[in-house]
Amino acid sequence: MSTLAMKAYFISGIGADYRLFTHIRLPEGFETCYVHWIPPEKDETLPVYARRLAEQIDTSEPFVLIGFSLGGIMAVEIAKVYPPVCTIIISSVPLSANLPPYYLLADRLRLSKLASPTLMKILASAYHLFTMKSRDNWKIMREVIWSGDDRFIAWAMKAVLKWDNLLIPQPLVHIHGAGDPIFPINRTRPTYTVPKGNHNLVLSHPTIVNSLLRDILTAPRQTVDSPRSE
Repeated sequence: MSTLAMKAYFISGIGADYRLFTHIRLPEGFETCYVHWIPPEKDETLPVYARRLAEQIDTSEPFVLIGFSLGGIMAVEIAKVYPPVCTIIISSVPLSANLPPYYLLADRLRLSKLASPTLMKILASAYHLFTMKSRDNWKIMREVIWSGDDRFIAWAMKAVLKWDNLLIPQPLVHIHGAGDPIFPINRTRPTYTVPKGNHNLVLSHPTIVNSLLRDILTAPRQTVDSPRSE
């Protein structure tokens, strides 16, 4: 990798890691780097946690942020403090207002206390078993899910419910699946929509995601005026 390559920092989803990006390839001129989850402090908010997470990023030079799901939310919070050349979120939302109404209801009813990390892992495993066409992708997802840290998952579920953000850092590009059940597309306005995509675009539709990343990163300052479908 050339020493002149710009670093692109990937942030994975809740309880997941770099293995989610197994099929993702960046265009020439960009270096893939991974941001790893760190233990949260008690009652730590997403913005405060994001600042600590950003310590893994070399902000003294131009960089790109690419966040998937919860990682997208973290990328937004980091970009508000340390502006990258471009922020790209995949299967995520840039504003707390984009969260489904039942998330707010769950917070008010304190349902996160009833949903244990183990239960969430079981539900997630079952969901991916029936929605993933590739057995290899299912194996990756299963390994990622069950190796997730329970304490982090418990904290993240509560922190997302209490997330409050009104600002979209610019430039930001949003890639989203039309059939995403975690962050329903009718609650947000993505830059690019993948018609048959669900939540796990980075595993289920890597060819489309890689093509979009190539287009975005080779023209990182391009302004996208209207949503598009791929």
